[in-house]
Amino acid sequence: MSSERIHSGLVSPEGRWWTDVPKQEKFWITLSFIWCLILFAMMPLWHIRGGQNVSGIRHKVDPTDYVNRVERFIQEYGTGEKQGGPWNIPVVAPPPGAHVYLLGRMWQWYPVLRLKKNTEYILHLSSADLNHGFSLYPLNINFQVIPGYDYALKVTPNQAGDFRIICNEFCGIGHHMMVGKIEVVE
Repeated sequence: MSSERIHSGLVSPEGRWWTDVPKQEKFWITLSFIWCLILFAMMPLWHIRGGQNVSGIRHKVDPTDYVNRVERFIQEYGTGEKQGGPWNIPVVAPPPGAHVYLLGRMWQWYPVLRLKKNTEYILHLSSADLNHGFSLYPLNINFQVIPGYDYALKVTPNQAGDFRIICNEFCGIGHHMMVGKIEVVE
């Protein structure tokens, strides 16, 4: 074996193996750090002034209690059924100003909502089983729906038409079939 010293990651090599940071690199590191601080400071400002985050009411709820609420909502305001994949889904037409309940569960959005244009509702979203993504197509509305939490928000549909609810959070083998519907009528 030779008398040469073996170096590892724990023993630093002898001599000066580093170099001073060039002036130009120091400038760009400093500029990047300052830009990060500016963006960090803008996050709460954008939340308050930018109107990007929908303000809603969140509270804990037992998933079975929420499912029971949805069933009572369907019994009270149900108007019929639609074919939705391998099962029939109830259609619900609540009166103006009503609390509207929508349930995400494997692998459907339940029920189909029929809302009136330019009428305010309070929309409640929750899940019975897994995390689901609520994405309203073709609008840019996106929420994460979590079991055990009721997320309520005031909505006023301002255009008539059929809107699809797409789950954008992978929820299992039937995820690709999880499409719901909101109908907005004049």
